[in-house]
Amino acid sequence: MNYADLPTTDLEQLETTLTEAYSAFKSAGLNLDLTRGKPAADQLDLANELDGILKGFYLLQDGTDVRNYGGLLGIPEARQLGAEMLDCRTEHIMVGGNSSLNLMHTYVDFMLQSTWRTEADSPIKFLCPVPGYDRHFTICEHFGIEMIPVDLSNTGPDMDQVEKLVSEDPMIKGIWCVPKYSNPGGETYSAETVKRFARLAKQAGNNFRIIWDNAYAVHHLADQHDPLLSLMVEAEHQKNEDSVVIFGSTSKVTFAGAGISFIGLSPSNLSAFEKYMATSTIGFDKVNQLRHVRFLKDAEGVAAHMEKHRALIAPKFKAVLDALDSELGDTGIANWSKPRGGYFISLNTRPGLAGKIVQLAGEIGVKLTPAGATYPYGLDPKDENIRIAPTYPTTSSLKQAVEVLITCIKLASVRQLLGNDHE
Repeated sequence: MNYADLPTTDLEQLETTLTEAYSAFKSAGLNLDLTRGKPAADQLDLANELDGILKGFYLLQDGTDVRNYGGLLGIPEARQLGAEMLDCRTEHIMVGGNSSLNLMHTYVDFMLQSTWRTEADSPIKFLCPVPGYDRHFTICEHFGIEMIPVDLSNTGPDMDQVEKLVSEDPMIKGIWCVPKYSNPGGETYSAETVKRFARLAKQAGNNFRIIWDNAYAVHHLADQHDPLLSLMVEAEHQKNEDSVVIFGSTSKVTFAGAGISFIGLSPSNLSAFEKYMATSTIGFDKVNQLRHVRFLKDAEGVAAHMEKHRALIAPKFKAVLDALDSELGDTGIANWSKPRGGYFISLNTRPGLAGKIVQLAGEIGVKLTPAGATYPYGLDPKDENIRIAPTYPTTSSLKQAVEVLITCIKLASVRQLLGNDHE
């Protein structure tokens, strides 16, 4: 039943029914939250063995006492774990604190101070595949970096568009990428896209940086995992490894607030970044690094642990997708991603309605990520994208929140078709 094909009388009756359902939700006093992709408590419980795992033994194989100062790059065992998770070599890795976002912020600051601003005679610019990750955009806004949206498809960013832009404008110094199970749509970049990224520095210049935020590399939702070529390996083949900066963390693997993070750089870039970091810290939390190595062990250990996560969150994604398919599948008023990994579902409404739908849901107690958050400056030119985060709520709360969301989508769409979308 495509809503656009319905006669006016049917739409008016549908609006009446939906308004009554909306009023019923409003009187229920709901307080539900789908805003952030946080692990639920039962996911965090999976890593409870971290607490006390060292049992008073703080020595590495080489005799280093991790309780003491030093080791800015991280303990060798944690660097190896990071290399396995980010698909590069140990000598590329620095192990940070609990936040890869903090490492990204610091790295952008480093590049601004050491290189980009010294070259600039106009504002620094970044390319931003959209819809994308709002915290990437916040970093750019913080540093006054101008953001240029580029289209994102199921194979990755539009590389024709990317290559044209960087070849024409030397002030474009970077691009944000979430290459596997992208936030919010769940896309994984194709092999051809990765290979074109590996060649990109030849068009963009020596100090261009591909910010490769591989946050969801191990967060699978399906039996068959999406493959992703190693950008570092491909870039090395092109002698462009200096253009690559890879990030990842265990924030959604172990404890979200007490994990470890990784940055992957070419050896020369890592040496320069290490010198920069040495002005602000003698080293990160090596005790926590050792805890994670003892708990996760290696890539196989990470994979086994993430299967436990999948068992908890895959049913939540299924519940959302089943409800969307059942209630909106033939209405023509929305479309959505069906991710095979990651933490989000990206939903597109009829143009001009995302903000209204978020407002309607908020007025009856269901919080959604602000409309436009997946675009630079919070400005979705079509006002159509809404990011859904299914992991944190209980399954019962999630189902109720999605029922509310679907009602709001239907109500806003019907009102728009009737010309009453000001209500």
